[in-house]
Amino acid sequence: MVRIAESLGEPPRSPKPADPQAEAARIVPAAQAVAARLEELAAKADGEAADILLTTAAMAADPALAVEAERLVVAEELPAPRAIYDSAAGFARSLAAAGGYLAERVRDIEDVRDRIVAELLGVAPPGVPELTAPSVLVARDLAPADTAGLDPATVLALVTEQGGPTSHTAILARALGIPAVVAVRGLLALDADALLVDGDTGTVEPADPASPVRTAARTAADWDGVGTTSDGHRIKVLGNVGSVADARAAADAGAEGVGLFRTEFCYLGASAEPTVAEQRAAYAAVLAPFSGKPVTVRTLDAGADKPLAFLAQEAEPNPALGVRGLRIAFDRPDVLDRQLEAIAGAVKDSGADVAVMAPMVATAAEAAWFADRARAAGIRRAGVMIEIPAAALAAREILAVTDFVSVGTNDLAQYTFAADRQLGAVAALNDPWQPALLRLLRLVGDAAADAGKPAGVCGEAAADPLLARVLAGLGMTSLSMNAAAIRAVGAGLAESTMDECKVAAEAALAGDRPRP
Repeated sequence: MVRIAESLGEPPRSPKPADPQAEAARIVPAAQAVAARLEELAAKADGEAADILLTTAAMAADPALAVEAERLVVAEELPAPRAIYDSAAGFARSLAAAGGYLAERVRDIEDVRDRIVAELLGVAPPGVPELTAPSVLVARDLAPADTAGLDPATVLALVTEQGGPTSHTAILARALGIPAVVAVRGLLALDADALLVDGDTGTVEPADPASPVRTAARTAADWDGVGTTSDGHRIKVLGNVGSVADARAAADAGAEGVGLFRTEFCYLGASAEPTVAEQRAAYAAVLAPFSGKPVTVRTLDAGADKPLAFLAQEAEPNPALGVRGLRIAFDRPDVLDRQLEAIAGAVKDSGADVAVMAPMVATAAEAAWFADRARAAGIRRAGVMIEIPAAALAAREILAVTDFVSVGTNDLAQYTFAADRQLGAVAALNDPWQPALLRLLRLVGDAAADAGKPAGVCGEAAADPLLARVLAGLGMTSLSMNAAAIRAVGAGLAESTMDECKVAAEAALAGDRPRP
């Protein structure tokens, strides 16, 4: 077991700089140096890791962070390290107050802060030391940039006291195939020299350090690439992608198609809306590895919690419950229509069998509005995400006007339990094994079966090979996940009959607490 050192802490407010202007001038070069190193890491990474590292690099290079720090040096005569620390604290407070996706980025800005402070002080930034043997990493939290550089050959598992299951750190660990357990209260006070970590159940126990290092992984090498139960019931095993690198990784892992193609990558950092031609080319590049295979494209999922400059949205008191996802299209249908036009064009360019689905749908009327618009654009199949409890309860009415539904378990859990999915203190409520959440999925599965239409899961729950069997037993006909989980989930389904999946589902539904 290796404990990760804490951050550098708060830099002192003194001594006052002898030349405030010269002290302020140190800030931008330090921030640029940090951004450059993060970009170098991104260039060596793939998929989500590269995307997250580039986002973190953009935070480091954000002029607003440096400008405020320079102001603090001059106006309050603070040393540069303290000024960047205080500047970042202001940004972190704003992100936390915004809630939702933005609140999940607080850890990222703290990582950027610590790296710039270390650069200004001329010391090494806190992070993962060089590992000389296979180890379990233990930390209060681990920065995404550090997680992206972990080697699965030497990192057996990652355990943190803070964080949540959908933080960048947790997402990266899953993408790397490293078991991770987050929000373990009292972890750092645990008196143990070795740990036994079960990434499936989330249990962390002291172990005998004299015991040999061992891992238990499901063998997936013999999976034949077709998602079925052992008695032949078809459950498609698909990939979640958000970039060309993700698509290639999913295809290489044996994904039968794509259950969630996140299109936000085409808009991130754009000061103006990308043209139809630009979107078409970007989408076609992601679709290319899946020519002739099914791909479900999610239309733009943005809002005040995931702001895009060209949308010019007003601030909201609770962005997670505000104008986001499809709700933006009600005010700006032109943006949706241009995206649908680009997707239809990318279908012709790539040869993929494409369907589209809308995020953040609450009612059947909203679903019908979207489906009509998609079909008018020439896209044959249209569905919606089930992320809001109201949509799960109205699944029958929604399926009457759409061709399929796909459950986003991350947001569905957050909204069902009124529990911020990033907040470690309520992480247990966002456990996808929660019986109340699974009962909503049962409603969706039953409605889909009666309608004779597909229902899938594209949230993080689908990446758990044990829970995948439960989801199949609840009536889900496809499961979509990150590339690292595809073969394990496919192999797990192939080991079970549908009757066994249904028995597992009934047991999970009947409990009064989450349990695998």
